Parts: sequence; structure tokens; C-alpha cells
Amino acid sequence: MKGYIYVIIGACSYGVLSTFVKLAYTKGFIVNDVVGIQMFIGAILLWGSVLYQRFSHTSKQSSENFKKINKKNAWKLLIIGSSTGLTGMLYYLALQYISASLAIVLLFQFTWIGILIEAIITRKIPQKITLLSLIPLLFGTLLAAGVLGGNITLHPLGLLFGFSAAISYSIFVYASGQIAPESNPLLKTAIMITGGFILCSVFLPPNFFSDIHLFIQVTLHAGIYLGFFGPFLSTLMFAKGTPLIGTGMASLLGAMELPTAIFMSQIVLKETVGLGQYIGILLIISAIFLPHFVNRTKKYTYTNGGN
Repeated sequence: MKGYIYVIIGACSYGVLSTFVKLAYTKGFIVNDVVGIQMFIGAILLWGSVLYQRFSHTSKQSSENFKKINKKNAWKLLIIGSSTGLTGMLYYLALQYISASLAIVLLFQFTWIGILIEAIITRKIPQKITLLSLIPLLFGTLLAAGVLGGNITLHPLGLLFGFSAAISYSIFVYASGQIAPESNPLLKTAIMITGGFILCSVFLPPNFFSDIHLFIQVTLHAGIYLGFFGPFLSTLMFAKGTPLIGTGMASLLGAMELPTAIFMSQIVLKETVGLGQYIGILLIISAIFLPHFVNRTKKYTYTNGGN
């Protein structure tokens, strides 16, 4: 049960980011600084937590887990971790060419891509209930994003960036559960986010390192929130939860991001949410908890049958 809770918290944390990004854009900040400060603050928070936990006298077990990440795995985490920064870059670039509704629908293709990746690598067909859950999940995503009720403008680059963001996010979800699964989650996440920050700095160089005033402003207005809920909390929760429940289930639970994003937009940004979007949210939530409910029902039936 812990794995489910961790991933849901991670998905909800990721869901609040779009609201803070929109607020940052209204303040005049550009994508380079928004993505850059998000990864930078996240890395600072994670490495600070790593140092605190590493030298804490009350964390002997965690200290032992630090030894479980060898140099080979550290490099793997650094490289795979770049997908966290890549996802943000691609998604924000997609928003420059297509609507936010279409962009979020494209990003949410990670739900079935993640299941496909796990099936290919493990050479196992996903459970029927997992595959069936994709139907209300994808349909609910279209409703919740408002795509079915409005005119959508298509752009080749927007479609490319949006779908690429979904692939990148799927790779992150899978890798976070496969590489050094028994290692300390804080250290593991810190290494991955460092890789993401390096990638972002290369392709979208931030301006705040050469302007102290800009650094202070973007940190106060965006960095603290984006860094905490994104690279720190969201990535950490996925790193803790995915090894416990598997990539396929983590991909399904990750869909909680969309309802969170919609509720935040309504509460903070005062955006209008229609009936169709609420129906879509209910479909998404139903699809997420359906496999867990069915599995628990089967266990209960088997237990009673055995008695």
C-alpha cells in the first residue's frame, strides 16, 4: 500500500507545477529560467537532505544504503536522470506551439507507453485489468483536458515535443524503479536531478546565474515552489514507490497529475472547469483505483474460499 501512496503523492505534486509555471510566466520569466531554477533548487534541497541524513546519528540503516550505489549505477542514474529535465524542456517547448489542453493529453500518453515499456523489457503481457483500465483513463484524459469540447490547433513541432515529453517521462518512471532499487531514495533522486539540471543548463542555459537580482526574483516567485513540488517531492516519491508496485501500475497512478492540475487551475488561477472535465476526472480516478480494487477483491475471495 505504501507504494501506491508514494506514487500518488508524487503525481499530485507534479500536477501542481503547471499552475506555478503559468504564474511564473505572468511575472515575465522565460522558459530557460523557469526550468533552470526548478532543477537547481530541487538539486539543492535533495543534496542538503542527503547530507543531513548521511551524517545523522539516528539513521544507521540509511547510512548502509548509501553504500549500495556504486559508480556504475551512479552514472546510470545521472544519465537516466537527465530525462527529468528533458521532460520539462520538451513539455514547455510544446506549449509554445499547441494549446495547454493538447499538450497535457500528449504528455499523458506516458500511461500506456510506460506499460508498453515494461511489457517489452520483461516480456510479460500486462494484466487484463491493467489494459482495461487504459480505456476509461485515456477517454477521461480527453474529457478532463477539454479536448473533446473545443477546437484544437495542431502543429507538427508541438505534437513532436509533446509526445517526446511523454516518452521521456515514461523512461524516467521505468528507470526510477529498476536502477539501484534498494538504494537510499534520497541519494538516488539527488543524482538523477543533478543529471536533469546539467541537461537543462546545456540546452536551455538559465540567465539567473549572471544576474543576482533575477536569481532572487525567480527563486522567490517560482523556484521554491517548483523545486520543492517537482524535482524534490515528486521525483523522490516516484523513486520510493515505483520499485514497490512496478512501472505499469506507477504509470496508471501517475495520471493523478491531471486532476490535480485542473483543481489547482480552478482554485488558484480561477479558470472555469466544465461538467465534462469533472466527468473526465472521475473516470481517471476510477481507472486508477480499479486494478487495486479488483486485486484486493480477488485476495479476499481466495482467503474466504480457503477458509
